[in-house]
Amino acid sequence: MHRSASRLTRILACAAVPVMLVVAGCSSDSGSKKESGGSSSSAPGAKKSAPAVAPAKFAELPDPCKAISTKTITSLVPKAKSKAGSPATSSDTSARAGCSWNGLDDNGVKGSQYRWLDVGFTRFDSDQALGSGAKRAEDDFTKQLAKTRTAEGAKKIVEAPVSGIGEQATKVTYDLTKTGEDFKYATIVARTGNVVVTLTYNGAGYAGAKTPSGADILKDAEKATKEAVTAVADANANADDKQSSPSASPSKSAKSSSN
Repeated sequence: MHRSASRLTRILACAAVPVMLVVAGCSSDSGSKKESGGSSSSAPGAKKSAPAVAPAKFAELPDPCKAISTKTITSLVPKAKSKAGSPATSSDTSARAGCSWNGLDDNGVKGSQYRWLDVGFTRFDSDQALGSGAKRAEDDFTKQLAKTRTAEGAKKIVEAPVSGIGEQATKVTYDLTKTGEDFKYATIVARTGNVVVTLTYNGAGYAGAKTPSGADILKDAEKATKEAVTAVADANANADDKQSSPSASPSKSAKSSSN
């Protein structure tokens, strides 16, 4: 009986050894996983946040109906119905604005000259998801050109880059017949920073008057576009001046309070 008991004890002791080794092995493996997990979280390949996009250059748009001087309007659109222009409808004039002028210079039996001028501004803010304001403006620049190329009824379309207007500019000229008359069209699409300026100028002769020269229409359109692009910079320079100028000097404020 005693020998049987001793033998049983030895069997149980031997049987316990593998169990302890397994438990120890599990504990050791668990610890190694925790250590490896901790090291992987700080590995060089960890996901990094995207770099911030460049801030937009311009925060304001000019008054579109004042972006082109009265002198230029008088020259390009004689007998304009309104020298002040007709503003385009916009729900947010800080992002999108426009103005147009039209007029018929009636010369009696010598016929009449009709002119129409339209300028539009579109401003883009920088957005982490959509890109910088300048890049978004570049994309819109391309879209505006595509629209101009596909003008319904346009003939003899000619497109070419323009130097000296903004950071990039392209001119598109074409002929178009409407209301029984031959019109000469010139559209200039320009980009300055994060703002796209689209200007269209056209003209026609009525009642036997001579059709205007396409070269003259283009020359005047380029002149007006330069003024519109300059107006963008001026509008933002004025905004900066207003923000930086104090409303009142300390001495004036003190004097006012003493009175």
